[in-house]
Amino acid sequence: MKDNSDQVSTQELWGRLFKSSTVETWLESTGQTQHLPAFSEYISALCSDRGEKPESVIKRSDLESSYGHRLFSGTRNPSRDTVLQLAFGLELDADGAQQLLKVARATALHPRVKRDAVIAYCLHHHKSLPQTQQLLLDNSLPLLGGKRGEK
Repeated sequence: MKDNSDQVSTQELWGRLFKSSTVETWLESTGQTQHLPAFSEYISALCSDRGEKPESVIKRSDLESSYGHRLFSGTRNPSRDTVLQLAFGLELDADGAQQLLKVARATALHPRVKRDAVIAYCLHHHKSLPQTQQLLLDNSLPLLGGKRGEK
């Protein structure tokens, strides 16, 4: 029996997992929900769905061109900051960025972490990457991409 875990809150999924008699029962009941696509396939599909070229996303992400293309080809794996930069380049909202982080197997944004809260706020309000970097700088927080945000 497969459940529709995509329509269930994370809290509910945790409850179901902890109530399962065995982890195998849990894994069997979740079926495909445990499978995540390769990061490169996922970002390529996002571009394709939006009719965008990777180059324009890479540029908006403020990534070096050859590095960005290696991410799209799957020959490089991104850091968490790079995933977040791509979220801005792909013009994702906060939920889309959380999904992108999940596919990249990176830690989700958390509202109790000041830097994460600023980033999520900017994603939710459709701020650009430069606007986000400025807000991080204004709050003396590390910029995306390993740059230091010191006033």
